[in-house]
Amino acid sequence: MVQLTLTPEEAATLREVLTIYLSDLRMEIADTNHRDFREGLKKQEAVLNALLQRLPAEENPPE
Repeated sequence: MVQLTLTPEEAATLREVLTIYLSDLRMEIADTNHRDFREGLKKQEAVLNALLQRLPAEENPPE
């Protein structure tokens, strides 16, 4: 098992990057006609969503 320790700033940055990438990935999934490629993208989306859920919640969300 791999363990990664992040500072709060690093976790917030990773959360932001994952959120942006997932938005783009969803658009790519919707625009993809090749079934096998789309299924691969959906698997990637599921892994990234699970990772995003495991990140700690922001302690001080921006106002």
